[in-house]
Amino acid sequence: MLKPFLDRWRLTALLASAAMLAIAHAFETFGGLAPCMLCLRQRLVYWVAIEVAAVAMVVVRLPGGARLRQWSCWLLALIFLTGAGIAAYHAGAEWKFWPGPQACSGVSKGVDAAALRQFLNGAPVRAPSCEDAAWVFAGISMAGWNAVASLILAGLSIAAALREWTRR
Repeated sequence: MLKPFLDRWRLTALLASAAMLAIAHAFETFGGLAPCMLCLRQRLVYWVAIEVAAVAMVVVRLPGGARLRQWSCWLLALIFLTGAGIAAYHAGAEWKFWPGPQACSGVSKGVDAAALRQFLNGAPVRAPSCEDAAWVFAGISMAGWNAVASLILAGLSIAAALREWTRR
């Protein structure tokens, strides 16, 4: 069942990462949920995964590139594990297991017109705090669900790497 996805893991990882970014953007645009600093860091991981997957799709087709197929899967696994770590840290801060970063206190310098006017007038601009879950489903915050998704993507990346190893 997973074989077609694992055989084309770089493309699958690229599409899954793009879907995760689209979902986050939809929550922001249509749900009105502004991202905090840790939310944006979680998105950055998916942008990196897209770039690595896109480059790897080209490189593995170059002469001698086939030997890099397995390594590209391991690199994607590492990227997704990094994303899972950031998301788990964020979820833990939301559940008050540990404090969030100082820079995520809810005060920032925004860049939209209203925020810029506030900032120029000397007023602090409010951004969402990393310690407040903006959305919860089944008792798990968006950061928690992202940790689960990132772990699944990391696991599939490892499975794809092992599959490449056995195909040698």
